[in-house]
Amino acid sequence: MRLALEPDIAVVGEAADGPSAVRMAADRAPDAVIMDVGMPGMDGIEAAAAVRVAAPDAQVVILTVHDDPNTRRRAQMAVAAAFVVKQKCGGDLVAAIRRVAGAQMGDDSEGPGSLPADRDDPPKVGAARGPLV
Repeated sequence: MRLALEPDIAVVGEAADGPSAVRMAADRAPDAVIMDVGMPGMDGIEAAAAVRVAAPDAQVVILTVHDDPNTRRRAQMAVAAAFVVKQKCGGDLVAAIRRVAGAQMGDDSEGPGSLPADRDDPPKVGAARGPLV
């Protein structure tokens, strides 16, 4: 995944399904978790809600091909920090990770897609059906 090429993002894991993502998030305490909606075992939105319980400091970014009101509502109810549509992704995913990691650190003053200037370590990201950051 392209995230491994970003110098300011550290990928700390990758899970193949929802239950594995929840366990990994609890064990590795990522700053952000990228959650694909279409996963085996537990869909990404259910897993997002479970991650928010297992790793309360982790911010969940939903990544999906489903850009419809029902999917967005479910993601919002699961307390997802961001919603990124795969077809429109471009740099949006990386920007969303930087934004939620910055907010998680208590500083989003530099605007969307940027990390706090005083942060010394890259945000840790994790993902289901992809990397955990």
